[in-house]
Amino acid sequence: MSVLVYVEHAEGNFKKSALEIVSYSKAIADQLKTNLIALAIGNVSDENLTALGKYGAEKVLNVSDKKLDNFVNEAYSFVIADTAKQEAANVIVLSNTFSGKGLAPRLAVKLKADFVSGAIELPDIQNEKFVVKKTTFSGKAFAYVELLSSIKLITLTINSYQLIESAVSSKIVKISPEFRDSDFRATVKQVVRSNDKTPLPEAELVVSGGRGLKGPENWHLIEDLADALGAATACSKPVSDADWRPHEEHVGQTGISISPNLYIAIGISGAIQHLAGVSSSKTIVVINKDPEAPFFKAADYGIVGDAFEVVPKLIESIKEFKAQK
Repeated sequence: MSVLVYVEHAEGNFKKSALEIVSYSKAIADQLKTNLIALAIGNVSDENLTALGKYGAEKVLNVSDKKLDNFVNEAYSFVIADTAKQEAANVIVLSNTFSGKGLAPRLAVKLKADFVSGAIELPDIQNEKFVVKKTTFSGKAFAYVELLSSIKLITLTINSYQLIESAVSSKIVKISPEFRDSDFRATVKQVVRSNDKTPLPEAELVVSGGRGLKGPENWHLIEDLADALGAATACSKPVSDADWRPHEEHVGQTGISISPNLYIAIGISGAIQHLAGVSSSKTIVVINKDPEAPFFKAADYGIVGDAFEVVPKLIESIKEFKAQK
């Protein structure tokens, strides 16, 4: 019996979200009084693999093959399922990312596992029960899902668990699964990255704008505040529909779902479709001149005022605060 965590990386480097999921899986392993095994697929240096031991991975498995340099759903799911069987893992944990969402259903079928997506807390493991808390109804409610099968599969929402160091001496093992041609029926030929900015789902700080900005010529307010904070930028659906901003910045039910530590919404009314994509944010700050804007009901902090007056003062205050450090 063991806990297996699949750890994603970007060109061989583990991001904070990857280390969070190792911390989360270590906590589950401790509750079950078993060991934690981490699996990385693709070319990762031994130094980076060893670093996973800092967060509790006692054994780190790595399969490196040129055909796996880019994400291939069928091949990756075969590797994870095969590893889970070889290591007798009864709990498998993945990130609730683009690739995690694609892998999890396949793995659940391959392993005959009960599966819950988008977990936001550690499972409640007591009295032989295994209950996972997750958001539901587009973030408007919580669900408590009991997993009954002997093998359990969880995807963890990014930024929902803290980094906890739990240093152990980790052993690195290189593995070479035997692939089938059918595992590579669909492959990625090329990956073109649009820019070097932090992807929105991984951003810890996000500044977002809506129609209250009145036009694309005023978007510098969002960018200036984001630069002052070191944050990513996002927008509401009407803004991307009007081509003020690219679609990849649209957050909401029909866009990207995010869960940053801080989400600042400027000139966004807060329709339910937008809230569905940002409600997992740990802290929400709303700036809107309409005191009746629905977003204020979901906000942790709200400022009723004109964005063209409030935001420049906020930027100035942030810069003054940083200058004093």
